[in-house]
Amino acid sequence: MIHIVFQEADVAVLQKAIEMDETLSGEVWQIKDDFAVGPLANIYEADGYQQRRDWWKSLLEFSPYTTAIDLVDDKLAVYQLQKKLEEDTALHVWIWMAQNQHDVCSYYWLISQLQAYQGRIEILYLNNLPFINEKGSIFYPTVLHEIQPKEFLKAKRLARPVTASEFEVDADEWKKLCNENAGVRILEGGKKIISKEYDFYDKDILNALTAEPQKLNKVLNNILSKRKIKTGDVFLVWRMREVMNAGIIEMQGDWNKGWKEITVRLATTTEAIQTA
Repeated sequence: MIHIVFQEADVAVLQKAIEMDETLSGEVWQIKDDFAVGPLANIYEADGYQQRRDWWKSLLEFSPYTTAIDLVDDKLAVYQLQKKLEEDTALHVWIWMAQNQHDVCSYYWLISQLQAYQGRIEILYLNNLPFINEKGSIFYPTVLHEIQPKEFLKAKRLARPVTASEFEVDADEWKKLCNENAGVRILEGGKKIISKEYDFYDKDILNALTAEPQKLNKVLNNILSKRKIKTGDVFLVWRMREVMNAGIIEMQGDWNKGWKEITVRLATTTEAIQTA
């Protein structure tokens, strides 16, 4: 069995669950791209794939993750997965996802390439389901790594094959999103993804700022902790730089020394917010 997850922190928690239950035994693979943001046009073609890589490279230039673009090759991961499925006809793939746009968009990207293996691709969508946290309280996780490893042993009962209808409908839904080629995609409910513009999170950025300079890391933490619909820190910093280029905010410091050296503030008072 091969388990697929879509966020780095999910790998470790699922591996711990596997250690508790040998029936889950198998490799844990991660699809690393965040398909909830960025260009999608011709995503399966060489030019579309390169356009997306170039976009990410421009974002990562001003981040602590400058080498990340060289470590992400999801196309190769899918090729290797298909090869394993061809070589071992008894192999099954379990796709794990939680109720967030990152997981769902990545699922759409992946599932559209696995239709030839219908019956061997299973899904575990932990959508709006209650779990027990470390304090013994019930909660509804939005990401897999919020779930205790032992709780995955209950969740495994949710595994079911992706149906022929889902392969068709989900592929069509993903094709629609790729054709829309919006900058941001959010989860409205179930597996329904809605396209938004690149400036979708700009209001959250401006609401987190004042006329007084704040450390960039502090601003990021405030936005990510308060925002129900989350995105990655690299995308938020890129949006801050775009807003800065529009003269609405100011960012100061040496980018070569990392985010900890950067401060950010509103360029003016309420006029800047109104302009946005």
